[in-house]
This record gives sequence, structure tokens and C-alpha cells, in this order.
Amino acid sequence: MSFKKRGMNDRRQNLWGWILISPLVMGLTLWVVFPMGLSIFTSMTRWDMISKPEFVGFQNYIEIFTKDELFLKSIRNTVYFTLLSVPMQMLVALMGALLLNSSINGKGVFRTIFYLPSLIPIVVSSIMWLWMYNHQYGLINFFLNNLGLDKVKWIDSTEMVIPSLSIMNIWNIGNVIVIFLAGLQGIPDDLMEAVEIDGGNSWHKFHFVILPLLSPIILYNMIVSLIKCLQLFVEPYIMTNGGPVNSSLSFVLHIYNNAFKYGKMGMANAMAWVLFILTMFISLIIFKTSDQWTYYEGDKK
Repeated sequence: MSFKKRGMNDRRQNLWGWILISPLVMGLTLWVVFPMGLSIFTSMTRWDMISKPEFVGFQNYIEIFTKDELFLKSIRNTVYFTLLSVPMQMLVALMGALLLNSSINGKGVFRTIFYLPSLIPIVVSSIMWLWMYNHQYGLINFFLNNLGLDKVKWIDSTEMVIPSLSIMNIWNIGNVIVIFLAGLQGIPDDLMEAVEIDGGNSWHKFHFVILPLLSPIILYNMIVSLIKCLQLFVEPYIMTNGGPVNSSLSFVLHIYNNAFKYGKMGMANAMAWVLFILTMFISLIIFKTSDQWTYYEGDKK
């Protein structure tokens, strides 16, 4: 093939390459790059979405840390919720996956029961749990009362509202269980048989085989659950509206209030970027420390 003809073929291939990736590039530009750029710009303005934005530099970032008392409270509430929810989710989901991976009767029925709540819209499940948590006529207090126990102010108490939302969050772990279950079914049977031949019991199988081989999946589920918890919004918005006394005011709910309730879009965008940096920082810490407790095939450690 001549040099000229080869050059024409290369240019034709490059042209087809650009044509094929152009929908992706346009989508990223329109729906990711442009909104992020607009968000950064408006975070440095005083803007109520009606009048013209007034550029104020980093004033919004300074004010949310120095003048907004609810900002730090919303961070504390969100971090508290995350610290309670993520470990509980991981533990319950792993136990559920181990149960569904065992040789119990009615395995298909149990798998459906565990996954079914994931198909219910979060708004619907929030309204349902709002009724279940009701102090006067809720289902949970009805059973507690029949057992001779005192009624609990699940979402009407400043001390109980975040733990109550964390317990409710376990309701929606079907996707986490499915991912754990896929990881468990990928563990070779000969490794389990080797433990049995060496005289090991179920705990030895879990500690020396299942847990190390499942560690990358634990890392993945942990990061996804962490990001989801830091973005807590629908449950407190529908069930408590941030109350009582702002004790369930989440970070994203505070951003929403500033943007659409108080008309402070610039301030809300500044908070959104703080949330982005906080999420990225915590995720990076987990990734950096994960080398100590995750195992990958071919790992020399």
C-alpha cells in the first residue's frame, strides 16, 4: 500500500472515530461540563434566579462557614447518619447474602422478599415509614404496646430521629445484597473444600476464604452506600422537613432550602461544591487505606 493511500485510510478512520464518539462528547459537554461550569460561576455570585447575578468572589464560601449556623449542623447530622447507616447496611446486607447463598428451602422466595423493597419508589416508602413510625397509631409502636413496652417517639424526638432514618435505610438494601450474592457465587468451591479437609469449620471458611475474596466488593458497596448516605434528602424532606429543631436537617436538604426556599442559589451552589469536595475527600481516604484490607487475585502481598 502506498504512503498516500495509507494516509487517506488513517484520516478516514479518525473521522469515523470522531463521528462515533460525538454523541458521548456532546452529552458530556451539555449535561456534565456545562452544568458544572455554571455551578462554579454561580457559587461566586449573589443570585436569586430572578435578578441578574452579582459577582461576590469567595464571599459565599466564607459566609457558610462563619455566619450560617445551620450549615455546620446539617454537616453533623449527615455525618452522624452516614456513620450509623453504612456499617449497618454492610453488616445486614452481607448476612442476607450469606443466607441467600446457603442451601435453605424457599431460596427464591427469600431473594424476592429481600429485593422487592428496592423496586418501591423512595417517596412511597418514606410515606409508608412515616405511618409506621407514627407515635400515636404507628405499626411499630402498636407491637411495642402489645408487648408491654413504652411507645417510642421515632421521628418526633431529637435523639431518635437520625437513628430512625438509619434503620429505615436498611429497608432499601436489595441492590447491595444482590452484589454481595454475585461475589459469593464467584468463590471457587475447591477453596471451601480445602478448608474442610484441613479441619476448618464455617467460621474458618468465612474468615480465611469468604471475607478476603469478598473484600473488593465490600469496598465497592461501601463507597456507593457512603455517597448515597451523604446525599440524604428525600426521607427527611418528606418525613420530618428537617425537624424536630433541625435535628434531621441533612446537608442536601439545607442546600435545597437555600436554593428554592430562601432564593439563595449562589449560596446553595457553594454548599454543593463543599459537599462534592467532602465526598471526594472521604472516598479518597477509604481508597488509600483499602490496600490494607482488600485482596485481589494476583496480589503479591
